[in-house]
Amino acid sequence: MKTVQEITALAKRQSKLIYRDGDKLYKTFDETYSKSSVLNESLNQARIEETGLKIPKIKEVTVIDGKCAIIMEFIEGVTLEDLMDEHPQKIDEYLNLFVDIQLEIHSKRSPLLTKFKDKMTDKIFKSDLDASTRYDLAMRWREMPDHNSVLHCDFNPSNVIIKKDGTPYIIDWSHASQGNASADAAKTYLIFELDGKKDIAEKYLKLFCEKTGTDEKYARTWIPLIAAAQLIKGKAENRAILMKHVNSVE
Repeated sequence: MKTVQEITALAKRQSKLIYRDGDKLYKTFDETYSKSSVLNESLNQARIEETGLKIPKIKEVTVIDGKCAIIMEFIEGVTLEDLMDEHPQKIDEYLNLFVDIQLEIHSKRSPLLTKFKDKMTDKIFKSDLDASTRYDLAMRWREMPDHNSVLHCDFNPSNVIIKKDGTPYIIDWSHASQGNASADAAKTYLIFELDGKKDIAEKYLKLFCEKTGTDEKYARTWIPLIAAAQLIKGKAENRAILMKHVNSVE
């Protein structure tokens, strides 16, 4: 097998390197990632495999050049994000497909996944909001309806790969949890908005609510809660948008 240095990276992210070798995809992690974090990510993906969703299958978890690595199937294709960017006239068609894929995810169950509500309330308590606001938002989370749908928790068009035959595959399951589908939709809404695509965020949420029969007002009640949990990431350029949502809570 080639060394990391001999292979062109497909993506370089903070603390991660992703590259291809033949029909395999390698995701390596630097020393800031604990062994337990890497094993947990691979376990998440293995559990999602068992639901029958079309995702890259885990081949191996190993150490390469002193770095922990997850080896999985390489899925050849183009991301839905690239298709949206290249064919803006088809945005409605692509959004329709995007939501249908998300609804298929939500139709699955995986009882051993972490509960999304627990993860988010923990993040709220670790945010830099004042103590009373943290408590109020965390309690609101606790009071929201608690479901057990599989949630991607980072569902955006860059995480959907369309193969040449049109088959969609879903990637990047590191944040997978179980919980209320509307919370996952709120997270996707924020991803679009934070990416400067507010118009698409609005179209997306309306379509999600139409397809699921969800009251849009109810779906929007999740957005401030997700926004508060997102504050822990500490990205200064996102803070104004996130705080606008947090402060919208009555």
